[in-house]
Amino acid sequence: MKNILIHAVFIVGVVIAGFIVGIVNVPGEWYQSLAKPPFNPPNWVFAPAWSLLYVLIGWAGARLFIARPQTSGALTLWSALLVLNLAWSPLFFGMEMPAAALVVVVALLAGILLFIARTWGKDRPAALLFAPYAAWVAFATLLNASIVYLN
Repeated sequence: MKNILIHAVFIVGVVIAGFIVGIVNVPGEWYQSLAKPPFNPPNWVFAPAWSLLYVLIGWAGARLFIARPQTSGALTLWSALLVLNLAWSPLFFGMEMPAAALVVVVALLAGILLFIARTWGKDRPAALLFAPYAAWVAFATLLNASIVYLN
């Protein structure tokens, strides 16, 4: 029962944090005016994609928390990645700084790949939970870079 509660706290906490950042940094007229690449998905795709990813991120974090101290370094990296993730929207949408957001998303992608590599031998399910996150952030990095280039 304790592990279920830990998972719930991590998952709900990450989802709520992502929801709050998303609500505070809604894409507005500025974003609509930007030139975007042809592979830019429709706006409605982002909320469900990130909601699912936040569940996976929270689930991985709970696994690491339960397995500590063996995974304490991975949990520290997980926390840093969450901070980077939550920093991207305020930079891109809030401050309208896509180049600065690009720096953050590149660091986030590198960190996610490092997380997967470091947790693979200690907690493979946690590493696998980050695989869709890595794929989506790789796509987001390409999208962010394209927007910087086109504008």
